[in-house]
Amino acid sequence: MKVLVTAASKHGSTAEIASVIAGVLRTAEIDAVLVDPEHVRSLAGYDAVIVGSAVYAGHWLEPAKAFVRRYRIELADVPVFLFSSGPVGDPPTPAHDPADLAELDEATGAIDHQVFAGRVSRRQLNVFERLGTIGIHADGDFRPWDDIADSAGEIARFLTSEPVLRSLTEPLAVG
Repeated sequence: MKVLVTAASKHGSTAEIASVIAGVLRTAEIDAVLVDPEHVRSLAGYDAVIVGSAVYAGHWLEPAKAFVRRYRIELADVPVFLFSSGPVGDPPTPAHDPADLAELDEATGAIDHQVFAGRVSRRQLNVFERLGTIGIHADGDFRPWDDIADSAGEIARFLTSEPVLRSLTEPLAVG
């Protein structure tokens, strides 16, 4: 089984999440290929796709949204899983799904969507990004590595379950 893992990342945090997801899939003997969304040239040969994005101002980054638009037809033919990275702090803020999730879910027919807390380093942010974090008293890495690995493990189990009588509409039991 060959799975594409692709994620749009502005400062590298979401790309690191995608890398961990690909690594967990590989330990389950799944051929996980990690490619930035703007560098994907075809979905031919992939049995499933995992698409993620950092979330800024409540929205996925454009490279991930452009990927979904570009491959909308092909994504309808394979299992798709989505993840978002962005809330920061303790508790993570904002606590809601990305504004474009309904559109992304409809375009991909995603089986599951997970939101993972992110990382923020104020020194990496430009002036506008810093303004967007006013009121969020957080600086640091809030990514839940165990939850990320567990989610990837659930995807691996779903994709490799035998017999393949599973319903693609059943939500994953990711906890």
